[in-house]
Amino acid sequence: MSKVSPRRRARECAVQALYSWAVSKNEIAEVELSFITDQEMKGVDMPYFRKLLQGSAEYCDDLEQTLAPHLDRATGELDPIEKSVLLMAAYELKYQPDVPYKVVINEAIEVAKVFGAEESHKYINGVLDKLAPALKRK
Repeated sequence: MSKVSPRRRARECAVQALYSWAVSKNEIAEVELSFITDQEMKGVDMPYFRKLLQGSAEYCDDLEQTLAPHLDRATGELDPIEKSVLLMAAYELKYQPDVPYKVVINEAIEVAKVFGAEESHKYINGVLDKLAPALKRK
């Protein structure tokens, strides 16, 4: 098994923390602190984890609006894990121009394979394939 990159670990942890935030309805800072305290954070790109988590939460409404035209249902009807992956990926696509869109999509698919339902990575792929060109990223 290949070693998981610190950025991949950051994305995995960000999705888990976003899921926790969605379910608990707690403040994002509280979720972040408890996640860092309770989880194994070895090998995680911590600055990137924080950026993904805080950015996805801060721009959540904007990101949901950005995603909405590319979804087949309301964001509130999405599985919480799928929604967390899509929020994180949309944040990266929109606010992290240094990360190539193909990397964002691939990473989101891989994270969805780990945490999502059996076929959720296909849904994530389809949504992000439509979203990336809409954001005019290269």
